[in-house]
Amino acid sequence: MKEVVVLIGAGSIGQAVARRVSAGRKILLADLKKENADRAAEVLLGAGFEVETGTVDVSKRESVQALAEQAAALGPITRVVHAAGVSPSQASPETILHVDLYGTALVLEEFGNQIAAGGSGVVIASQSGHRLGALSEEQNQALALTPADDLLQLAFLRADQVKDSLHAYQLSKRANALRVMAEAVRWGKRGARVNTISPGIIFTPLARDELTGPRGEGYRRMLDLSPAGRGGTPDEVGAIAALLMGPEGTFFTGSDILMDGGVTASFFFGELAPSEKTKKAES
Repeated sequence: MKEVVVLIGAGSIGQAVARRVSAGRKILLADLKKENADRAAEVLLGAGFEVETGTVDVSKRESVQALAEQAAALGPITRVVHAAGVSPSQASPETILHVDLYGTALVLEEFGNQIAAGGSGVVIASQSGHRLGALSEEQNQALALTPADDLLQLAFLRADQVKDSLHAYQLSKRANALRVMAEAVRWGKRGARVNTISPGIIFTPLARDELTGPRGEGYRRMLDLSPAGRGGTPDEVGAIAALLMGPEGTFFTGSDILMDGGVTASFFFGELAPSEKTKKAES
């Protein structure tokens, strides 16, 4: 049986990663919408890959379980790419927490039960998790280790505490990195690895929604004032994923790779830093 690559999320970044890690393997490509999965599969099939499709709602355990079982029936699962999610301009705080935070925990748990020895996984998170203020040690531990089905009952994740979509997104992406660190221990007992990539603004349809949405001016300012002075491409994310999941990345596990063109660096130490602007204004 061929090794199986599971790609969750039919968007540009997921496809770019799949192209880099799926040669000679069978891809199971799943998305919330069947038409999205079918459209992406057609592209990959045209490029010479072997692809089957499925549907999945990552915010529902039974749906993720069914996908994991479908994948395991195809062969040994050696690659898992979790690239599904919603952005602040696309969804409410509640939906973001259910999809981006809880959904990622479910994927890590269910596929951590199926991943083959020598396998590896990548979760696509976001630079936003790096710009959230420091959480307490208790909060970090809770996001990393609370049973998945209890996560959304944490006091600091309740609706009266998370009222803004951006805040929900930042919390979710911080949780993704913490959860991957904790899951790396469990995956390691199966001889497998898992890491997070936290991209900045990557030119995808989702990013274009953000750039033209209510926070678009802020996002464009990020690009202009970042050290790189530009956004990224899906293929650049794919290159990092190929490193993490390939033979040259076998010492990476539980890691989070920030690749944002220096936006976060500028946020803390450059022209994007609010505190520095205040100091200049007051001097």
